[in-house]
Amino acid sequence: MTSTFSNIGVFLVATLGILYLFAVLMRFLLQLARADFYNPISQGIVKVTNPLLLPLRKVVPGLFGVDMASVVLALLVGLVMILVCGAFAGFGLFNPLSALLWSLIGCVATVIAVVFVGMLISIVFSWIAPQSSHPALMLLRQLLEPFCAPVRRLIPPLGVIDISPIFVFILLTVADKLLLGFASMANMPRFVYSLFWHIPGF
Repeated sequence: MTSTFSNIGVFLVATLGILYLFAVLMRFLLQLARADFYNPISQGIVKVTNPLLLPLRKVVPGLFGVDMASVVLALLVGLVMILVCGAFAGFGLFNPLSALLWSLIGCVATVIAVVFVGMLISIVFSWIAPQSSHPALMLLRQLLEPFCAPVRRLIPPLGVIDISPIFVFILLTVADKLLLGFASMANMPRFVYSLFWHIPGF
């Protein structure tokens, strides 16, 4: 029975934690991409993250136009997920400094996974609904543009076919492999890594 309650605790904390972490990271990425602030999805993300983010901004200033409060909040959410889920799963209390490093790795893995899946969705809808003005697709295009634009400048489209996503996928996969190696060097348990969204492979 105790094991059942522990599993339920891990499930609830990990699910709620990763959903909120996703919202925080999306806000950070959308700000970097200068995406449409008035898009209804952007507004939803703002409303969800404001209660914790606005107080944090009072003590964590921005840096070179980057919202560092979002970065700190994402790390703290990941840290809480790791510590609470570790306790529920019977690992005891992880070293907070190690857990903070693992949180950083998990946040980067989540960003890579979000961009990877976003690219897949964008490619599919570019074929079946290329002219769609749905708010979610418009926001997704804006989010992905900073990742695709540098590659597109180096590798221009072949006629009407944009092959930059292929190379973005390659770069994301390489980044993910490097991150996995770093996670192993940091002695990051598989259980902890599994709490975050990531490209399968660890």
